[in-house]
Amino acid sequence: MLIIKGIAASPNIAIGPAFVVEDEEIVINQLEIPKNKIRMEIQRFKRALEKTNRDLDRTEHRALKTLGKAHAKLIETHRLILSDPLITKEVLRRIQSERVNAEFALSEALEAVNQAFEKIEDEFFRERRHDVFDVGKRLLSHLMRRGKKPLSAVEVPSIVVAHNLLPSDTLQLKDARALGFATDLGGKSSHTAILAQSLELPAVVGLSDVSQRLKTGDTLIVDGEQGLIILYPTPEVIEKYVQMQAQLQLQDKALENLKGLEAVTRDGKSIQLMTNLDAPEELKSIAALNTDGIGLFRTEYLFSNRTTPPSEKEQHEAYFRVFKTMAPKPVVFRTADIGGDRITDLGFEEHSSESNPFMGLRGIRLFLHYPELFKVQLRAILKTAPQGDVRILLPMISSIEELISSKKILKSTMDELAQEGVPPVKKVELGIMVEIPSVAMALDTFLDDVDFISIGTNDLIQYLLAVDRLNENVAYLYDPFHPAVVRTLHQIVETAHSKEKPVGICGEMPSDPKTTKLLVGLGVDSLSVTPRMFLRIKRNLRSLSFQEATKAVKQALLLTDSASIRKLLIT
Repeated sequence: MLIIKGIAASPNIAIGPAFVVEDEEIVINQLEIPKNKIRMEIQRFKRALEKTNRDLDRTEHRALKTLGKAHAKLIETHRLILSDPLITKEVLRRIQSERVNAEFALSEALEAVNQAFEKIEDEFFRERRHDVFDVGKRLLSHLMRRGKKPLSAVEVPSIVVAHNLLPSDTLQLKDARALGFATDLGGKSSHTAILAQSLELPAVVGLSDVSQRLKTGDTLIVDGEQGLIILYPTPEVIEKYVQMQAQLQLQDKALENLKGLEAVTRDGKSIQLMTNLDAPEELKSIAALNTDGIGLFRTEYLFSNRTTPPSEKEQHEAYFRVFKTMAPKPVVFRTADIGGDRITDLGFEEHSSESNPFMGLRGIRLFLHYPELFKVQLRAILKTAPQGDVRILLPMISSIEELISSKKILKSTMDELAQEGVPPVKKVELGIMVEIPSVAMALDTFLDDVDFISIGTNDLIQYLLAVDRLNENVAYLYDPFHPAVVRTLHQIVETAHSKEKPVGICGEMPSDPKTTKLLVGLGVDSLSVTPRMFLRIKRNLRSLSFQEATKAVKQALLLTDSASIRKLLIT
């Protein structure tokens, strides 16, 4: 028996035989095209584009049938990629100027895209490369006249194991009678992970080489709760997981009864329980949960897979759709946290690539560098604000000067809209992400200029512990129960509450049921979690005693190792 730890992409447990999707190795040779055959080669590529568009039509139909209109919009992204100059013009340029075959020109263009994405530290944007490769793979299959065969060959309900599953592959999983899936690659923010949660399929990704360790028919357990898989499990382990699976199914049915109930502890402490919104595909499921609002709207998805920034009109339409769905509940719009590594793709060629964009020109730094880009997004948000409870959240703030500069731009934008006759905004609450240690340590100097704060645990923990949670060599050091993390969170909450400013918390940490007692005991005012984990976290909240959790956190603050803190706080 072998246990492999990965990343939990979608909860629950799957037990069954593996169906290993064997990646067909594609060898692409560089061929020299005679000058008189260039036009024919270009036409061949254009025919492949047409066939790929027809593929997308069929995939869209399948998505509509399986998941509904919201998820079918993923295909719109793929159509944009298919018409993107990185695919179309660049391939045609290579065919004409280098006189190479279309397959080679396409593979070279895709490799250039891959190298650009490799430099991106932001997980959300890095995972978007799989959408590009999905489209590229379809194009290559038509150019090389290779039929796609993977998941249609599943004969019995199985756990799909693959090096990587592209979004179009994932859409086939339900028809393929998949029990769950496990992949070598992938992260929590990939479209594949989002689709897996919508399909309610247990999934673990980022397993390195699991597809090489198994063959079709081998018994496998996917534990989407803990983010691990078990190869060749013993009968005793299988029986244990069968019981766990049955228990989880009963719990999930019981969770439905929590919809509409208040997020309140046993002893009457009310906590605002909100959801994160990463992409519009999730909006329908969020509305059905009857949440307290959207505590983190990651607007950067609008800037993905394009060569120019989204217009004010496009942004406003997207924001208003979200707000209208959630009204009258609050929506916290985080201004786009895009990095300097992406800005060249959006038309700002004068900005060269950065060696470490994760700590470079990103978030509010980038918007202050390009204030017109910032103002366009602010205008789009502010036009929604007169309708109700709209809040603005600034990411990657590291100094008071950045906050003051941002407020000046916000004020001037509001004045411009007023002069244009846009209905006045009564009040737009402004908050900052506390995700950089400099802000956590000097938070008192920021509080007079903000209405609320939101703790971004993903980056804050990484910066505190000097750990890249996506680096497989050190990811095990990423620890929300580290004494330094617990003490820093406590200091942030205490400082904010001393000036009567509410504290929210977002990122992965509040979506982890193991941390609920810690966060409640710290006294945070609101939690923003993933839609898939919303009801589970609500159940945890309602089962806790606020007084007992507070007492436990006080004891934890005196401890010196994370193992002892975990033992005290994980119930």
